[in-house]
Amino acid sequence: MGKRFEFGKNWKNFLNVLSDERVAEAAKSLEEALEVDGLEGKTFLDIGSGSGLFSLAARMLGAKVHSFDYDQRSVWCANELKGHYFKKDARWTIEQGSVLDEEYLAGLGAFDVVYAWGCLHHTGDMWKALENVDVCVKPGGKLFISIYNDQGRLSSWWEKIKKLYVHSRSSRVFILFLVFFRFWLPPALRDLAKGKPFHTWREYRKRGMSPLHDAIDWAGGYPFEVSKPERIFHFYKAKGYALSRLKTCGGKHGCNEYVFLKATEPAGKCVSADSAEG
Repeated sequence: MGKRFEFGKNWKNFLNVLSDERVAEAAKSLEEALEVDGLEGKTFLDIGSGSGLFSLAARMLGAKVHSFDYDQRSVWCANELKGHYFKKDARWTIEQGSVLDEEYLAGLGAFDVVYAWGCLHHTGDMWKALENVDVCVKPGGKLFISIYNDQGRLSSWWEKIKKLYVHSRSSRVFILFLVFFRFWLPPALRDLAKGKPFHTWREYRKRGMSPLHDAIDWAGGYPFEVSKPERIFHFYKAKGYALSRLKTCGGKHGCNEYVFLKATEPAGKCVSADSAEG
């Protein structure tokens, strides 16, 4: 309806540049973030599976995987990867679904690892999405999420840019140039002056991602919500989660990554998003 960014369309194009090397990098980054050596014998839920790359990485690491995405093209992407790498594999299920659908999530059961990287802030109701994923995490399981950093007025400005990108086709080329000159060119020039490879490129390669397709996602990713790290921390702490890994974007524009470990016993009184500190 022209009110949300077509994530699946972008990820479908990304599959054209996906290689075995990128898949291996994605698997390696997943092991590092979860602090594991493989996922054999584990169950893995990929919420907002996008291109399907990290569902594939988890399956290659030995996990039994369930992937779902709201975007039908993204569901197609995951099915394409499964057909290429794990055709007719009963240990990888792919569906269309919404993280805002509590009945759907309740029917999935609980998983050893729940992965929701860069998607919950694009649902239009981020705090409900953050609340809903809890039911999918086993006691003692891990929740791996990434959420855009709250930069105050700058984040509000960025939301307007993303909304404009989605609603106005004529603005898209200009916005992509803005992303390039504001976020890519300055660090590239700094690295070039120091005789080093482009840092941003190296960071993308670590996760097997494509800088170009992530830039398009970055420019047009609407709906768009943000949070300060401490607010996410307190929100899940109140639910009995312990933070086992945190990687911030240094207070800049970008995503903060969190890996939480769920308590084996039920938590006490829960705190709402509005009452969370920070």
